[in-house]
Amino acid sequence: MAYAYWKSGRHKSNAIFELFFRENPFGGEYTIFCGIDEVLKHLENFKFSKSDLDYLKTTPALQHCDSAFFDDYLKNLDCSEVSVHSLKQGSIAFPRVPLLIISGPLGITQLLETTLLNLVNYPSLIATNAARMVVAATAQFKENGKRLVEFGLRRAQGPDGAFSASKYSFLGGFDATSNVQAGKILGIPIAGTHAHAFVQSHSSLNDVKDLLLVKNGSHESVNLLEIVMQYRNKLGKEWNSTNDGELAAFISYATSFPNSFLCLIDTYDTLRSGLRNFIMVALALDDCGYVAKGIRLDSGDLCYFSLECAKLFKEMANLHCRPFLDKMDVVASNDINESVLHSLNKQGHAVTVFGIGTNLVTCQAQPALGCVYKLVELDGKPRMKLSQDLHKVLIPGQKIAYRLYGQAGWPLLDLMVVSRDDEEPQVGKRIMCRHPFIERKRVAVIPSRVEKLHRLVFDKGNGVVVDISELSDERQYVRSQIQSLRPDILRPMNPGQYKVSISEKLFDFLHDIW
Repeated sequence: MAYAYWKSGRHKSNAIFELFFRENPFGGEYTIFCGIDEVLKHLENFKFSKSDLDYLKTTPALQHCDSAFFDDYLKNLDCSEVSVHSLKQGSIAFPRVPLLIISGPLGITQLLETTLLNLVNYPSLIATNAARMVVAATAQFKENGKRLVEFGLRRAQGPDGAFSASKYSFLGGFDATSNVQAGKILGIPIAGTHAHAFVQSHSSLNDVKDLLLVKNGSHESVNLLEIVMQYRNKLGKEWNSTNDGELAAFISYATSFPNSFLCLIDTYDTLRSGLRNFIMVALALDDCGYVAKGIRLDSGDLCYFSLECAKLFKEMANLHCRPFLDKMDVVASNDINESVLHSLNKQGHAVTVFGIGTNLVTCQAQPALGCVYKLVELDGKPRMKLSQDLHKVLIPGQKIAYRLYGQAGWPLLDLMVVSRDDEEPQVGKRIMCRHPFIERKRVAVIPSRVEKLHRLVFDKGNGVVVDISELSDERQYVRSQIQSLRPDILRPMNPGQYKVSISEKLFDFLHDIW
């Protein structure tokens, strides 16, 4: 396309493109916009290298092209004539409202299409997926003590997909990641547990008979196995029949990580062996001045097992006057997704931390957001795409988008107006808001607050004109955005509908062209 534009002399025509999506993902009613940070990096560094041009000249589709296209046009092409307006990173977004508005010469703005779609589609999808899971686990971002850890590195679509998943799931509300490289580069808290293989690698208590642990706050070394065995004999017959290899593994792990002792307890028998072995080692650690962290469940009935574990923790805390046992984390993994989280909540559980991997990073429920990049204006004239499918009909022309808020503080709807000569919505003034295509659907709104949604983020030769926020600040912004929505919009099933409307002037303009 770029060559055809250049060949016909249209590459310098002033174009306006909008990047948007048509439907919210996961059957929901909202989307978290992400990716603008990577978009800005791309715009700043856009340039064809000599090797790029040498390769393009050899491709079958382009090898016949005029050499001046490569040596004069592409060689000198950059984004110094491009401007971009964008939603803020982490903003709640709705269908048809542009995420990005790209203005500039037709040739370069067309060339940006695929990369910008790639840089926005997956980040926005993964952040939305993460936010929905956090909403499910925490009862709509309430402070209920539940935490979520991204465990998706092993199942993600390659290392790049894994890194992006770690980044944008954290932005969407997850608390930590198992991806150490993402932790190093992005400053995301890292978390993880040992594998079943660690337990399987131990077969006898003789494996740990010589391991010593230095007591916390002293220089005295003790044999942890001896202390554990005292508890094992004291607690009775049922505690003596736990798996010795598993107990040895837990003792080994405790001497290595006494301050962060958290064990995977379902290698053999979750309740009759794993849980009891953990408690015996946790009691021994407490005698040495260390506080265990908790357990992880990776199989079975998570509701039942978590409640049984919490019940025994409470009993042992009271029996041995060890209140720390009543504060153990119960980590649950095992193919958890949003629907599983809602199911767990309905049934009742004692899980405090959810480790979610495959269904988070692969977005199992919907693998793509479906953003599109459409030309809406060329040389000051609106451009429109028609379709037999109504939702694919393009609203033409350059537009300005606003969010209108009601007296209760909730956003009522998003309103798009004609960028030239249309009336800007005003607080306290009645505004008629129209459905883009259905004439009888309209609503009159008197907003208590009006928010302009887009801001200039890339200004031609001036480059990036906004500060890039810290990831932790963007994460907090997502949280505030979610909490600003009406509760019915956050429902997992049959959520309340959020309206995206257009002004009367834009409605008339659209239907005159149509």
